Amino acid sequence: MRRLILFALPLVLAAQPSPTIREEKFQGRPAWFLENGLIRVSILSGGGHIAETRLISADPKATINPMRIPHYPTIDPHTFDPAKHGATYGDGPGRWLMSGYMGHLLCFPSYGGPSPEEVKAGLGSHGEAPISEWKKMRVEQRPENLTLYYGSDLRKTQFRVERAVTIARGQRTIRVEEWVENLADFDRPINWMQHATFGPPFVEPGKTVMDHSGTRGQVSPGRAGSNSLEPGSEVNWPKGIAAGGTPTDLRAFQPREQAGTYYVVRMDPSREQQFFTMFHPGFRMLIGYVFPATDNPWLADWQENKNNAPVPWNRQVVARGIEFGSSPFDEGLRKSVQRGSFLGTPSYRWIGGRERLRTEFTIVLMEIHEGFTGAKDLRITPSGEPVLTAR
Repeated sequence: MRRLILFALPLVLAAQPSPTIREEKFQGRPAWFLENGLIRVSILSGGGHIAETRLISADPKATINPMRIPHYPTIDPHTFDPAKHGATYGDGPGRWLMSGYMGHLLCFPSYGGPSPEEVKAGLGSHGEAPISEWKKMRVEQRPENLTLYYGSDLRKTQFRVERAVTIARGQRTIRVEEWVENLADFDRPINWMQHATFGPPFVEPGKTVMDHSGTRGQVSPGRAGSNSLEPGSEVNWPKGIAAGGTPTDLRAFQPREQAGTYYVVRMDPSREQQFFTMFHPGFRMLIGYVFPATDNPWLADWQENKNNAPVPWNRQVVARGIEFGSSPFDEGLRKSVQRGSFLGTPSYRWIGGRERLRTEFTIVLMEIHEGFTGAKDLRITPSGEPVLTAR
């Protein structure tokens, strides 16, 4: 029988402070800070990104923020001015996104690059949601938990997106509920993807390890000559094929220099909850995500390890982004509809006229012991507690 290890047992609530919220600056940008004495989460109004998820601990190896924070200055993306900021963030369709994203972003209503017609209309990569201004709607504060409601009206694409982020007293979890609403009268296809991006020092080639509940998939056929993995090769998680045809373990960040990769896996269809976890053996913390299987058939692992990258990376980029949701490839909404399906599973989803859809996910932060080798499973109990099964 596998041993279940409960890393986040609720502490005696009377000894723990009630959650709090404050509005300050994070990396020079307006943000909301939620804390409960055990964890802190920081959320940017510009783009709505979850920029910081941190354990509060006396151990410096446990207090690291795993989220990617760009080494170049960022701005709130809805303030991007091509004439003023073009030299810093480039002139391609990703310039709005790259000017301001850090950590976890929402890709909606498209995932990947825009079509030529969308570029002419002023739309950028990964949809309108991550480059819009998100506003606080309300805060519900109780002794046992606190919930921030915030959202944004996407005027160009005629959608509304909203989130409710909850932290509870005595727990090291961040529960996120998310709604998307079609403001048009007609049915439409959508891509709906969560994009959690992790960066240095938590992310290090050859060191940072991921586990998840995926099964089989494929490496993107692109990136010839600069791919860590063999383009178009088959993935049987955790086994993959490195560039050149040799077998490789996909759990670790691929060590090849001046390279990157993107591969996709179908999540295990027999599960009700899907998960991924990530840790670095040099630190004492693990971050995990748990999310419903019905809304998230796909997970992609995007990696970059380059010091010759173009603007806006300033020639340096080390990042590992885990993207989960409705679609396998970051190819844009039009191409995902044209694809239709992959491995027998739809590559996009529909939203009805004036329909409002809901999903959720839980971010788990845990202190881990030296010698920890990974996770076999991570689940959330009906009471909201995370249960991790160690390897």
